[in-house]
Amino acid sequence: MKALVTGATGFIGSYLAEALIKRGYEVTCLVRGTSNPRWIEDLTIDYICCDLSDIESCAAQISDFDYVFHVAGITKAVTDEEFFAANAFCTRKLLQVVAGRNPSMKRFVYLSSLAAVGPSVDGRPVCEETQPSPVSFYGRSKLEGEKAVLEYAERMPVTVIRPPAVYGPRDTDLLVMFKLIQKGIFPFWGECSYSLLYVEDLIRGVIMAAESMEAEGRTFFLSDDMVYTNEEIVGAISLALGRKALKIRMPLSIMPFIAFLGEKMHKRGIINMDKVRELRFSNWTCSSEKAKKELGFRPNTTLMEGIKWTADWYRIHRWI
Repeated sequence: MKALVTGATGFIGSYLAEALIKRGYEVTCLVRGTSNPRWIEDLTIDYICCDLSDIESCAAQISDFDYVFHVAGITKAVTDEEFFAANAFCTRKLLQVVAGRNPSMKRFVYLSSLAAVGPSVDGRPVCEETQPSPVSFYGRSKLEGEKAVLEYAERMPVTVIRPPAVYGPRDTDLLVMFKLIQKGIFPFWGECSYSLLYVEDLIRGVIMAAESMEAEGRTFFLSDDMVYTNEEIVGAISLALGRKALKIRMPLSIMPFIAFLGEKMHKRGIINMDKVRELRFSNWTCSSEKAKKELGFRPNTTLMEGIKWTADWYRIHRWI
């Protein structure tokens, strides 16, 4: 089987490319010329060097794939235009090229996000039947990407996957929390609830959905189906690091100012105004019951295991 993976130089995409090769796929990665291939450079893969915004220039190379996994996108940006250009407009352009040149394709898989639906408003984890109500530009742009994918459902087999926060080795987002706790502090703006998923469990679920006939034309949440408070997550990280952390209470009212400073220091860092829009809500949980029933999906990794493996990897690679 031949698979095309976008975003393969990133955190999730690199794990996906590696897992597909282990499964016997011939993998081609669509990468930008400026991308750092450090996580995939030792894999036996082919490359198409092209930016998604100019995908038409590489259309001849994007043909005869059995599977296309669209993982590329941005999670951090300063303006809504940047989010929609990368996550919606480029997704639509890729769909146009793929639909025209891969008549025998078995599946186009789009990696979306819990943010495309938004937080829970009634305390219950959101599910596939929940009416989407994204609260951030990122979430809205991912929802537009989903809509583009589902518009092509009559022309080619598609599947949409919505994970919550994904963590594991190579992740740079949760790394910020690890670094703070390593210094003995963690910010606290009230009790929050989160769904999480270890990266290798996500990858198994993505491949499972791609290869399942039942998943054609469908959308699935994938999570470990546990609900964690922010203090439970901090506790797991503290235990893995062997470091107690002091809770620093921070009112949400000062978060916009902190985000402003964060954007000044690093325009595409995790501390930004769009993230503050999400932090105003305290319940970011989802249910993967549908994936369990219809796909047989089962997460293998507990929070304590995943956090420990992540912490060990960060230490080995001197990220903390």
